[in-house]
Amino acid sequence: MKYREMAGERISVLGFGCMRFPTTSKNAEDIDAEKSAKMLEYAIENGVNYFDTAYVYHQGESEEFLGEALRKYPRYSFYLATKTPG
Repeated sequence: MKYREMAGERISVLGFGCMRFPTTSKNAEDIDAEKSAKMLEYAIENGVNYFDTAYVYHQGESEEFLGEALRKYPRYSFYLATKTPG
């Protein structure tokens, strides 16, 4: 994995966008937790440490899911960006 220094932090050049997790139905809010957690785990194991989400992703469910999925990792080990409606 390639990294860049930003404000003294080492951040992966490749980030993981959380706008389109796999779902269990045609409804965007029905995130397939098992498949999505495996994707996140694979990314982390391969050096990704930057994650991007937003309030509107998966109709408001992306942030909550991501928080739960990343809970098992030390908070200092990843960088998280989120956006709120204006």
